[in-house]
Amino acid sequence: MTDQPRSTFGPTVLAGLVTAGFTAIATNQTLATARPTESGIVYSDLQEGSQVPLGLTLSLVVLACWGVVLVTRRVVRRGVAVLGLLAAIGAAASVVLARGMILDSYRDDFRDIGATPVVDFSWWYWLALFLSVLAVLPAAVAVLRVGRWPEMGTRYDAPGDQEMGRVGAAEDEEPSSLDLWKAIDEGRDPTR
Repeated sequence: MTDQPRSTFGPTVLAGLVTAGFTAIATNQTLATARPTESGIVYSDLQEGSQVPLGLTLSLVVLACWGVVLVTRRVVRRGVAVLGLLAAIGAAASVVLARGMILDSYRDDFRDIGATPVVDFSWWYWLALFLSVLAVLPAAVAVLRVGRWPEMGTRYDAPGDQEMGRVGAAEDEEPSSLDLWKAIDEGRDPTR
């Protein structure tokens, strides 16, 4: 029988990376277009207000948090998982609220030219909405289970202020290539 927390690690991280990455892509697209209901009115749609920059930014934060969760341990890892969950919730909320903001923006633009808008939301908006809400789930699982997930060992940490001498060589003589390779295998810097 597999260990439940360990078996959720890979799928959860993968789901988090995929949902956050595709949310970032979707929120950077044109989410809506508008046209006047009245004939004879020319409207050049600049599409400035039909994107969700906050959703894009927060989904990139979520994506970065997943990368940090992979390489950190203990308290830092848990803190980054919580930050990722908060950013995922914020991204989802910004995409949900963007619909009303986009509609208001187009209404204001069309009011200035004396027209009524017909706003069409693209499939990018619906994809961004679905993925941003879905991105909250793996982030929540990470907060709950990150303490039981496998961590990278201390072997991958940067060397500290430890005194590292040369292995098997006196101070005056050059180390052999075998000594250099042994030092590298043991995680020490043979050039010091």
